[in-house]
Amino acid sequence: MPALFVLIWSTGFIVARYGMPHAPPMKFLLVRFALSIACFLIWIVLARVKWPTSRVQWAHLAMTGIFMHAGYLGGVWAAVKAGMGSGLAALIVGLQPVLTVVWLSAMGGKIAARQWAGLSLGFIGLVLVVSHKFGLGDEADWLNLSLAVGALLSITIGTLYQKRFVAPCDVRTASAVQLGAAFLVTLPLALLEVEVMHWNAELAGAMAWSVLALTLGGSSLLYLLIQRGAAASVTSLMYLVPPATALLAWLLFAEPITALTIVGTVLTAVGVALVVRQPRAT
Repeated sequence: MPALFVLIWSTGFIVARYGMPHAPPMKFLLVRFALSIACFLIWIVLARVKWPTSRVQWAHLAMTGIFMHAGYLGGVWAAVKAGMGSGLAALIVGLQPVLTVVWLSAMGGKIAARQWAGLSLGFIGLVLVVSHKFGLGDEADWLNLSLAVGALLSITIGTLYQKRFVAPCDVRTASAVQLGAAFLVTLPLALLEVEVMHWNAELAGAMAWSVLALTLGGSSLLYLLIQRGAAASVTSLMYLVPPATALLAWLLFAEPITALTIVGTVLTAVGVALVVRQPRAT
């Protein structure tokens, strides 16, 4: 499950490269959320899945949807649309494991020394992986930097909030509630956008992959991973996304893989292994 999640999640920037030139970010996400909700509702009806019965559970799911769908995706896509390159955006959002562990440590969570070492090693590897992208369209200003940092805070808060407050329930109904809340938050922002969507093969393909793979697949896997694993171990998987994205960009767009990319990928993999490895029983 973790390997499949990383593979799917790493296609996010690839999809953005296909779809962003043809649509404003909030309108794209609004359509993505609507289509994803429709797919989940069909799945729920066919499988006869029961909805959460507690209003408190609905409220907690809605809050995680606002953070992990509307806040995170809206921030990343808007930052890229505002001129930030994918390398810098990936680096900023890639700070999530560090931010998560710092918060857990401040709240009294037990973070082993090897996990701190793994997080540090993973971050160094992450910087090496995306370093070749700096200076190639990675222009940062107060607007896109604020959007990217907002995305980082959103997915970090959403992950911690879900782990703390959301009781285990079916991933399909949970995702439908989360996406419904994200849709309502994104709707007024989409209405404010002047740019229209120009439908073509690239935009249709990006939308189909966003709905079927990223939302139904990737977001559902992330939900299950958070429910079943420790927050620090789950978020450390985000370190593996930029290296996987670099590999996909090499396969699809012939973007070069440098020696720094290879070294960074190895360091990142070792760092994640240190974080998620279970201590040997004594």
